[in-house]
Amino acid sequence: MKQNKTFVLLAAAGLLILPLLLQGFGNAWVRIADVALLYVMLALGLNIVVGYAGLLDLGYVAFFAVGAYMFGLMASPHLSDTFAAFAAIFPNGLHTPLWIVIPLGAGLAGFFGVLLGAPTLKLRGDYLAIVTLGFGEIIRVFLNNLDHPVNITNGPKGLNQIDSIKFFGFNLGKPLSVGGFELASVTLYYYLFLALVLLSVLICHRLEVSRIGRAWMAIREDEIAAKAMGINTRNMKLLAFGMGATFGGVSGSMFGAFQGFVSPESFSLMESVMIVAMVVLGGIGHLPGVILGAVLLAALPEVLRYVAGPLQAMTDGRLDAAILRQLLIALAMIVVMLMRPRGLWPSPEHGKALRAVK
Repeated sequence: MKQNKTFVLLAAAGLLILPLLLQGFGNAWVRIADVALLYVMLALGLNIVVGYAGLLDLGYVAFFAVGAYMFGLMASPHLSDTFAAFAAIFPNGLHTPLWIVIPLGAGLAGFFGVLLGAPTLKLRGDYLAIVTLGFGEIIRVFLNNLDHPVNITNGPKGLNQIDSIKFFGFNLGKPLSVGGFELASVTLYYYLFLALVLLSVLICHRLEVSRIGRAWMAIREDEIAAKAMGINTRNMKLLAFGMGATFGGVSGSMFGAFQGFVSPESFSLMESVMIVAMVVLGGIGHLPGVILGAVLLAALPEVLRYVAGPLQAMTDGRLDAAILRQLLIALAMIVVMLMRPRGLWPSPEHGKALRAVK
C-alpha cells in the first residue's frame, strides 16, 4: 500500500514538473506534451465505445471535429462578420468562457454520438465499422462544404482568430509570470489539459467498475447472452456512443482554443485510424494501457522528426523526411503488435481468461 502511494506521489510530482523541464529545451517539446494529453482524452473516450462496449468505431474523429468547430464558432469573429443579425446582438463577438465551453462541447458531441448510435444498433463488427467510417467522412465533407449558400464553417479555409481559453482573469494564450519565473502559454495549457485528463480517467474508472460498465462488458463478450440476462442492450449501446463522444467533444473544443485555427484537414480518416490504433496498441479496455498507447503514438511522430532528418541526409535527399517518419511509425507499430498482440499493457482479466483457456 505504501509503495502504491509513493508511486502515485512520484507520478504526480513528475507530471507537474514535466512542462517546466521541457520548457528549458524549447516550447516545441511542451507543445508535444499538450497534444499528447489531447490524444489521451480522445483515446479514453474511444475506449468506452471500443474497449468497454466492444463497438468498433472508425468515425470517432467526427466528435473531435464537432467540438472544435463548436468552440471555433463561439469564440471567433466569423459569425459576427457573416451574419448582420448576430453582429447586432453581439457587436464585440461571442467570447465563450471555459465553464460554458466544456459542458456545451460535451453535450453537443454526445448528441451526435447518440445520433450515430441510433441507426447502428443492430450492426456488428465490420458492418458497424463501415457505417461509423462513413459517418466520420460525412461530417468532414459537411464541414468542408458548409460555406455556401450560407457560410457557416467557412469551408476549406477554416476558422481562424479563435480566442484562447480565459477563466478567473487568466488568459492561457499569454505567458504568466510567477515569482520571477515565466510560464509559457503552452505550459499553462498543459496544466489545463492535465486536469481534464485526470477528470476523464476518474470518470472512466468509475464507469468501468459500475453496473453500467459491467453491462457494457457483457455486451462486448456476448450480446445475446447479455440480452437474455435482462440487460437493455439498446440503451447501453446508445449510452456508450454518447459517453464516448463527450470526451471527443471536450478534447475538440480544447484543440480549437489551443490551435487558434480549425479546418477540415485536421479531421481526416487517418486521425480516426490513429486513435483506434492508440487504444489497440496500448491495451484495449485497460485504462493504463490506453493512456500509454495514446502518449506513445501522439509523441512518436514528433520525436521521429529528429530521426528522419539525419536518415534523409544519409540518402542524399532521395527520400522525403515525412515518408521516412511514417515508415518508422508503421514499423514500430508492426513490431509492437507482433511481440505484444494484446497490447503494451493489456487488461489482467483478459490475460487470466486466456491462460485458463490454454
